[in-house]
Amino acid sequence: MEFSELIQQRYSVRAYRPTLVEEGKLQEVLEAARLAPTAANRQSFQLIVIKTAGREEDLARIYKPKWFIDAPYVIAAVGLPEGNWVRKDGRNYVDVDVAIVMDHLILAAANAGLGTCWIGAFDPDAAREVLALPDEVEPLAFTPLGYADDEPAAKRRRPLTDLVRYERW
Repeated sequence: MEFSELIQQRYSVRAYRPTLVEEGKLQEVLEAARLAPTAANRQSFQLIVIKTAGREEDLARIYKPKWFIDAPYVIAAVGLPEGNWVRKDGRNYVDVDVAIVMDHLILAAANAGLGTCWIGAFDPDAAREVLALPDEVEPLAFTPLGYADDEPAAKRRRPLTDLVRYERW
């Protein structure tokens, strides 16, 4: 699909069919995430692919809405701050890097005909416990991954003139 068409068509899916995702499509999506640019190419992230079948109660502790566990997979994107690039002022770029990785993942999923929904409003303590994350690993984002069972609503976006400035504030 043409990139401009892809970014216009991609939406946050909140209803999923129980249809299994083909292994090739899953690997395609994960490969896109692996190829995402990260600061100093540190790749200080991990993706945790979770099959939802049999894990419904655990996953519901992380994020409550039922549609979160209706997809055959949930993917957690976690950061590894200790190994990540740090700007001179002390700003660790792990959040930015994981966001780029997740963006590549969700766009590749849409290109493969799969649905996703970026989840940031999850319970980090539950995520740590359910995924047995070490203290140095930071859960940053989740997404279900599967075939959509809904239709996209019209996108509401502010006009470009409200979002872009040239040369100075």
